[in-house]
Amino acid sequence: MDLGPLPQLVVSGILTGLLFALISVGLTLIFGVMDVVNFAHGEFLMLAMYLTFGLALVGLNPIFALPFVALAAFVLGAIVYRLLIRRLLDGPPSTVVFGTFGLLVFLQGAAQYFFTSDYRSVPNPPFQGTLHLGNVALGEAQLIAGLGALVMTALVFAFVEFTEPGRALRALSEDRVAAQLMGIDVQRMNALAFGLGTACVGAAGALLMLTYPAFPRVGTEFALTAFVVVALGGFGSVQGALLGAILVGLVEVLGGFYISPALKLIPVYALYLVVVLLRPQGLLGRR
Repeated sequence: MDLGPLPQLVVSGILTGLLFALISVGLTLIFGVMDVVNFAHGEFLMLAMYLTFGLALVGLNPIFALPFVALAAFVLGAIVYRLLIRRLLDGPPSTVVFGTFGLLVFLQGAAQYFFTSDYRSVPNPPFQGTLHLGNVALGEAQLIAGLGALVMTALVFAFVEFTEPGRALRALSEDRVAAQLMGIDVQRMNALAFGLGTACVGAAGALLMLTYPAFPRVGTEFALTAFVVVALGGFGSVQGALLGAILVGLVEVLGGFYISPALKLIPVYALYLVVVLLRPQGLLGRR
């Protein structure tokens, strides 16, 4: 039975979804622990991509640059929490919304000023070959980016589920008052969650540079989809972010092929509306 281009589209959709998952896991981790929606999440992705580009100029390809970019993103996230987010949490909930949105505008403007609006890609990009699995052709760069995102997502899940700091993060997300009574340092865990969430998007930025250029508004394109993924999978759920991201990747790729590339996001938003109407907490979220 000839399925035509469907197998190719499904594999491409899954690989795309895995990258969305890594971006979304950072967003959902921050929300799950701190109950904060970080509107500047995409701009951290943009900064990570520019850092990866800079390291590529000195001869470090994105895969080898990934640990350094993720570590730099973690440090940046922890600093932003200490200097900005921590103070915003003392005000009403809208303060955090406007504060992180202001950070988004500032970082976009700074990137536009320092880097201009030019598209910047890794010089002499690695992994330019193509793998053929039956009728499915996979670009090496796309495959490595997708598998790298899956590995990083699995590492974050293992950290949250099986380590002592991870258990403290989960306890904080379940009941902040009880966690404080148990002696958990809330400010330290908040900084860890924000840093870890930013490290996720930093790693995603390094992987994206294998197949995608950096420019000042690149973060907005991916962050919008990441918000849909997190709401679809369930705010605060790492597993939900992975499931939601794969669904979004599949629907986006199939919609772009069978409907129109210009309209590929319409089926994604339609799926999102159906899920939130039937299950407002998301696929794997809690009420």
